[in-house]
Amino acid sequence: MAHLINFNEKTGKHSFFSTKEKAWHKLGQIVDRYPTSAEAIKFAGLDYTVEKRRLFTYGYDTAEDTDMDLTIERQLTVSNYFATVRTDTDQILGVVGKDYEIVQNCDAFTFFDAIVGGGDGILYETAGALGNGERIFITAKLPGYIRVGNDDLIEKYLFLTTSHDGFGSITAAFTPVRVVCNNTLHAALNNMSNCIKIRHTESAKERLLQAHKIMGLTNTMSNELNGIFNRWAHVRITDKELLKLVQQAMAPSKEVLQKVLDDENIDEYSSRFLNTVERVCEYGFANETQQMQTTKGTLFGAYNAITGYFQNVMHYKNDEAKLKSILFGNGFNKTQSAFNLCRAFEKEGSSILN
Repeated sequence: MAHLINFNEKTGKHSFFSTKEKAWHKLGQIVDRYPTSAEAIKFAGLDYTVEKRRLFTYGYDTAEDTDMDLTIERQLTVSNYFATVRTDTDQILGVVGKDYEIVQNCDAFTFFDAIVGGGDGILYETAGALGNGERIFITAKLPGYIRVGNDDLIEKYLFLTTSHDGFGSITAAFTPVRVVCNNTLHAALNNMSNCIKIRHTESAKERLLQAHKIMGLTNTMSNELNGIFNRWAHVRITDKELLKLVQQAMAPSKEVLQKVLDDENIDEYSSRFLNTVERVCEYGFANETQQMQTTKGTLFGAYNAITGYFQNVMHYKNDEAKLKSILFGNGFNKTQSAFNLCRAFEKEGSSILN
């Protein structure tokens, strides 16, 4: 199944909920009001537990006999490794080491509650499980907006994901989303990342300390981004400068960028890059969401051209691949590169594009 949302055969439901609007291939439960975290975990079908169980394999003892050799099969315990198993369905989710600490789904929601301070103004929008239930995710909208100009609004979201398969940490990220075109606007400010990662071996107390840290990060980033985006909305950028900025942000390597700039030895890899640049610029110049006063011909519009490409134009293998790319993968890296280039352009002008 391309969408990878978990389907629970016992309940006959997909493990996903969305508030007011169905997403992810129109699957899962839709609710008409924002739920509490306790309700959200049930709506999303995440009210299951996971446990570590011992792993076994088989060995053979051969006993010599006067007439024949007897091969006796015996069970061997695998040391220091365990299977993580859903207790409601007995599905194996992964293999982990002895120090791996399971974070139950209910604890992940408790952790998220701690991040958002227990709830005032916090709106849980989506939650769900992927695969056999080895990965879960939650999104919540924070109160207030980042406002660019008079009517260009950016909503503030927190996103949490954790897994039961031994791959990946508990990750909580601050994710601003531009309302008009649903662009995810990533930005790491100075030496701050937009997310924190917590290993599954850490204690609950340490996790809660981390929770308070990301809420402080969210408030700081919201205030800084408000100032940055409003300044960018007043910085003019020509079409030629936009093209150069997109080329630098989207280049897979300095070598490919130099080939394109020199118009020499354009191979298949470089051709794919040129096609990508063309699609980004087409979105930046022609999409109706790029015609607002805050974006048309502005540095803020140039940044949105790249974020909008990854959110609304680029084709992904499936929704999980899109989610990973935009939040943690290539999409995140390229939009962060664009953010850094825009900050440099604001300070130094087009000289940084030469």
